[in-house]
Amino acid sequence: MRRALLAIAGLAAGTTALVVLKGAPQDRQVARELPVGVPVGTPDRTDPATPVATPQRTVATPRPTGRPDATAGRTPAPKRTTPGGDAGTRRTPAAGRTTAPKPTTRTVTGPVIATEFGNVQVRITVSGTRIVDAVALELPQGGQSDLRSDRVDAAYSGTGGDVVRQQSANLDTVSQATATSDGYRRSLQAALDQAR
Repeated sequence: MRRALLAIAGLAAGTTALVVLKGAPQDRQVARELPVGVPVGTPDRTDPATPVATPQRTVATPRPTGRPDATAGRTPAPKRTTPGGDAGTRRTPAAGRTTAPKPTTRTVTGPVIATEFGNVQVRITVSGTRIVDAVALELPQGGQSDLRSDRVDAAYSGTGGDVVRQQSANLDTVSQATATSDGYRRSLQAALDQAR
């Protein structure tokens, strides 16, 4: 009960203060026209043309209800940043952490190896320390040599060939193409030696 009385008394005092401080628009005009010596806010009783101020009721401003239109004039609170970062912030790597450099890719060509059926030469592509491709630049040609060379090339060369799988020159000899296989391995080994 005591709280209710205090609330009503506070509301009445606040309303009275608003009325006194705000006043009617015509009161402010009258206050400007009062002769010197007359206190501001008191009507001039001697002049019948001066209206007497009457207290006006003030309308309380409605409080926001949580609807979007009720809070349209409010300034949004600044966004807080979290350690994980917001959508608009970039994460930087922690101090001391380094990113591994990308391996350099280079090609190395082995020497031309002469065999009894013709010359063999191999070029490899190395990324870092890993062989990623092998290509036969020169293989014996003509007659049966074409077939042997095609089998050696199919077995050893390319990104999926034995050279890439084995990562060395230790390759099995291709059946019925011993000389060509041997020439391929020798040129390959020389290219690997240069790459190291």
